[in-house]
Amino acid sequence: MKPTTLAALCVSTVALVACDTGGDMGGSETAMDDSAWDVLFAGQDSNAFNEIGGGNWRLENGVVMADDGEPPGFLVTAGAYTDFHIRVEFQASSETNSGIFIRCADANVVSAEACYEINVFDQNTNAANRTGAIVNHQGPLASVMAGDAWNTFDITAEGAHLTVRVNDILTADYTDPENEHPSGYIGLQYNGGPIRFRDVRIRPL
Repeated sequence: MKPTTLAALCVSTVALVACDTGGDMGGSETAMDDSAWDVLFAGQDSNAFNEIGGGNWRLENGVVMADDGEPPGFLVTAGAYTDFHIRVEFQASSETNSGIFIRCADANVVSAEACYEINVFDQNTNAANRTGAIVNHQGPLASVMAGDAWNTFDITAEGAHLTVRVNDILTADYTDPENEHPSGYIGLQYNGGPIRFRDVRIRPL
């Protein structure tokens, strides 16, 4: 597993405004207490992530993205997390298959079976696993079409209880009776179709 090499985008998290590629911010708060959050990706470097699998991960127009290569591919956090709130801005096409994987016990094994997967897949033929679902655990409580716009995931994991919001819309509220994945790494996925990420931050609970 090798660190991903990404060029600098902006001087600071605040400078993300200058890097904006346009489009809806997808419900992001315009002002947050930065001191409460650890910034995982804001364009300065990729030290918080390692790259595994396929995907042509690169920086382009102020975001980290992948749109080609043999899937799946992941950017996986260098550290593991237990209870947390994570915010991720993403842009995908309606055909894109992607997701946020949380609490993966092994940083080299990222899958819906080894982690909790919060899906990005508007056109999934299985409606229970479309955008905003916790794959194999809970289908989306609301239908959200994320394609071709900037969106924000707000994901909380506190003990066995997980909640997911897409653009402030609650799409999952799930308590795992087995608490199957109590702690682990976080992965950003490329699994076919263009996916872009920006402003990734986490707050311990």
